Amino acid sequence: MSAGPTRPVVAGVDLATEPVRTALAVLVERGRTVVVEELLLGVGDMAILDVARRVDRLGLDSPIGWPEEFLAFVTAHATGAVAAPGTEAESRALRRRLALRETDRDVHARTGLTPLSVSTDRIGLTAVRAAGLLAGLAAAGESVDRGGEGRVVEVYPAACLKLWGLPHRGYKGSAGSLVRADLLPALLAAAPWLRLPPAAAALARADDNAFDAILAALAARAVALGRAHACPPEHRARAGREGWVRLPSTPLSGLAPTP
Repeated sequence: MSAGPTRPVVAGVDLATEPVRTALAVLVERGRTVVVEELLLGVGDMAILDVARRVDRLGLDSPIGWPEEFLAFVTAHATGAVAAPGTEAESRALRRRLALRETDRDVHARTGLTPLSVSTDRIGLTAVRAAGLLAGLAAAGESVDRGGEGRVVEVYPAACLKLWGLPHRGYKGSAGSLVRADLLPALLAAAPWLRLPPAAAALARADDNAFDAILAALAARAVALGRAHACPPEHRARAGREGWVRLPSTPLSGLAPTP
């Protein structure tokens, strides 16, 4: 499926705990346009692994690691070695450290948004599924780099929307259907080179998971084109264990195909 480094084929997955709410989008360059070639809802692990092996980059909307402090805390708790509470301020600071990864703090610094906590929110179940997917890729001989330089990269669709100057709140679920109805044309106006077949456009309007899969694929395209923020060198070792969100460093116009 790969079209080479200058015309990357990319995919995006909005991962959920169960396949029924998991969506997959594949973007392919066609001349001066980028076409949503596939947009699927109800995607299982084998389908994701198959696509991941055939594209240049796959953007995964799910945490792919846990905060190091959280892992150390759980291990200490298992052996009865957790320290007694200190002051209220110290306890609050500890909970904050346990809840957020280094990349979550980086996302907040760049966008003002804070990703869901993989250690304290229900998204942790989705992260367990993501860990299994990465293990599946590794077992198939694929190189897996949680630090954001591998074939699979962690992405954050809402932060992408904000960085691209588009509405980033209120578009989820059935209550967000009217917001999505306006957001999709706004996305296409900001990226006039992006083409959605009618069935894909209808699915993206009807289901926020499908819409996020397209955004995840666009974020993967930013990474493939070298137009995304990389993990700072001082955080590389930690990101290799915790994961790292790759945020676009360019407006949507910077992702347009070149002659």
